[in-house]
Amino acid sequence: MYLYLLGLVFFYYVYRWVRELPRVPNKGSKYVYITGCDSGFGNLLARHLDKQGFRVIAACFTEKGEGDLKKSCSSNLITTHLDVRSKESVAKVAAMITDKVGGRGLWAVVNNAGVAIPSAPNDWLTIDDYKSMLDVNLNGLIAVTLSVLPLIKKAKGRVVNVASVFGRISVAGGPYTISKYGVEAFNDSLRLNMAPFGVKVVCIEPGFFKTNVTETSILSNNVKMLWERLPQDIKDDYGPEYLQKALAVIKDKVTKICDGDLMKVVNCMEHAVSAVRPRTRYSPGWDAKLFWLPLSYMPSCVTDYMMLRQAVPVAK
Repeated sequence: MYLYLLGLVFFYYVYRWVRELPRVPNKGSKYVYITGCDSGFGNLLARHLDKQGFRVIAACFTEKGEGDLKKSCSSNLITTHLDVRSKESVAKVAAMITDKVGGRGLWAVVNNAGVAIPSAPNDWLTIDDYKSMLDVNLNGLIAVTLSVLPLIKKAKGRVVNVASVFGRISVAGGPYTISKYGVEAFNDSLRLNMAPFGVKVVCIEPGFFKTNVTETSILSNNVKMLWERLPQDIKDDYGPEYLQKALAVIKDKVTKICDGDLMKVVNCMEHAVSAVRPRTRYSPGWDAKLFWLPLSYMPSCVTDYMMLRQAVPVAK
C-alpha cells in the first residue's frame, strides 16, 4: 500500500516536471516590467531575463540602481525610475511602457518592490508606520498592476506578484504580514478576474533569504529606533532587558535561517514569466516548504504555542 502511494507521488512529480518544461517562443519580442530592481531578487531577475533574450524594463528607486544594471546588461534592457508610492511616477512609467510595447501589449509585470521596516510589536507602532509600508508593499503593487493591466490583457500575458510565506501565516507584529496577506488576497481575486481574458496571475511566496529585507543591521537599527521613541510605560511593560534580547534573536536566528542562494527565488520568477504553463503559486526555500507552509495549516492553538515558546519574554 505504501509503495503504491509512493509510486503515485513519484509519477505525479514526473508528470508535473514534464508538463512545466515548455517555454514561450519569441522571447525577443516580449517585454517584461520588473519593479524593485536596485538589488536582491529584482536585480538578479532583470539580469537573468535579459540574458535569456526578453526585453526587460527594470524599474529602480535610485540612480545608482539604474546605472549598475545598465553596466551589466545588454543594450536591450531599459531602466527607469519608479516610486511605487507616487501616482505620478507609476503613471509616467506606464505611459513610457505603452509607447514602447505598442499594439503587442506587455507580456509580464513582476511586482517585486517591497520593504520590511518598520517592524515591531503592534503596540510599538503608530498608524503612520502601517501606512508607510502598506503604501509600498500593497498599495504600490496594486497601483503598478492596474496601470499596465490593459497592456497585459492585450498580450494575454502574466502578472507575477511577490508575496511571502508571511502572507500565509502571521507570526510577527507590524504591517509586514498585513501587507503580504493583502497581496495574497489581491492576487487570488485578480487571478479569477483575469482568467476569462487568458491572463495568468502567479504568486511567489519566498521563505527567508539573504536580502536587504532580512539584513540584520537594518532590522537591528529599526528595533533600536522604535524602542527609543516608546513612552516609558510601554518600555516598562516589556522590561529593561527586552531590547537586548530582541537584538540577540535578530543576530542569531535570522542569520541562521536565511538562505544565501537567491537564484532559488529568481528561478521561480523566471518560470512564472517564461513557462507555457506556470504554477499558480511558488514557495521557494526549504524553510517555506517544510516549516512555514505546513505550520500555516495547523490549528491556531498549535501555531500560537510554537511561536510563543520562541518569543522574547516580556517583564509582565
